[in-house]
Amino acid sequence: MASLAGSPWLTSTLLARVRGKSDRVHTVVRGDTLDAIARTYGVTVAALRARNRLKNTTIIIGQKLVIPGASDRAVVASATPSVLSPVIAATRALSITPKRWKFIVAHHSGIERGSGKIYDREHRRRGYENGLAYHFVIGNGRDSGEGEIEIGPRWLRQIHGGHVRSETYNEHGIGICLVGNFEKRLVSKKQLASFTALVDWLRSSAPLGIRPAFTVHRWVDRNHTVCPGKYFPYTAMTRRYRA
Repeated sequence: MASLAGSPWLTSTLLARVRGKSDRVHTVVRGDTLDAIARTYGVTVAALRARNRLKNTTIIIGQKLVIPGASDRAVVASATPSVLSPVIAATRALSITPKRWKFIVAHHSGIERGSGKIYDREHRRRGYENGLAYHFVIGNGRDSGEGEIEIGPRWLRQIHGGHVRSETYNEHGIGICLVGNFEKRLVSKKQLASFTALVDWLRSSAPLGIRPAFTVHRWVDRNHTVCPGKYFPYTAMTRRYRA
């Protein structure tokens, strides 16, 4: 991981490579969770869900789950999109305080131009000591790739965000900004796919020691902002991340 130390930025340019063992079957018992089963067998929750065609993380006693093995490499690879590979690789190299990150806060940039690096320069110009206020930025294809996940210095340094008014949410909230103005348009399919992949991973498979609650900027700083805009898919995201 020498490349991590030399650069405060990582972008989604790596390809996922997944290896597994022969198939195993786990029978769900009382107290099991999908996350615990995944950790036991050294696989991801996303891979378990993909292999067993699970629509969510709900499992029942007596249910038999196939643990992804070598024959499922293609399935597992598709369950862990290559866009996440740099995020996963970078996060493995970090020392994360267990249960620190209690929230994931969604934002939009409010403008159609920009990228994490551009916003970092702007935030420093505006006096943000630690630069980019967010932990992750997802591009819209103009100044960075559409759906490209830029990993900000605050995530790589594991420091608080500067993305909301609330000190609690800055200290314990992971800020994710999608580039664009969703007061005027819908989130693009590629951006939304990257966003949900990132949030899914952070909530289910990342080594955080906790499942962060999902929220958005306007719900945190009520009556102060419309971020992430009226066309952000609030209902769909609330249903997806209600547990």
